[in-house]
Amino acid sequence: MLVKGKVLKYGDDINTDVIFPGRYLDITDSEEMAKHAMEDLDPDFPKKIGDGVVIVAGKNFGCGSSREQAATCLKYAGVKAVVAKSFARIFYRNAINQGLPVFDSMEVNELNEGAIVEIDTDEGTIKDNVSGGIYKINPLPSFLDEIIKSGGLIESLKSRGIK
Repeated sequence: MLVKGKVLKYGDDINTDVIFPGRYLDITDSEEMAKHAMEDLDPDFPKKIGDGVVIVAGKNFGCGSSREQAATCLKYAGVKAVVAKSFARIFYRNAINQGLPVFDSMEVNELNEGAIVEIDTDEGTIKDNVSGGIYKINPLPSFLDEIIKSGGLIESLKSRGIK
């Protein structure tokens, strides 16, 4: 699978409270959730999305509460993937369940804000189309990759005839 987007870069310990602020937890519509993605961390986030972005972050992305809305709002806001040095375990699985690709890589510091990248999930690489650099990601196990390719856990189960 190929994932393309412009890099938006953030630091370490980006928690679910800034990904999707608690004051919006009563919103259940995914499109409405997307309007509030990252607003406490980056108020200009919606303006930066364009045709889709790849969030690049440091360690422990998605720490904090277990709110599923954090992954949902990013997906519906137009985030094509998240690449970080490491993820909080619950966020990582919530992202997979929502069909939002997440990859860990120790080489994320090499990617610059605004770079146009192409993630090749089969090769386990990120190509920076600006600098020409190629960096390694840890590919998803095949069973998680299939969930992503199906559009999330529910769609994956439906495609296998499971109700």
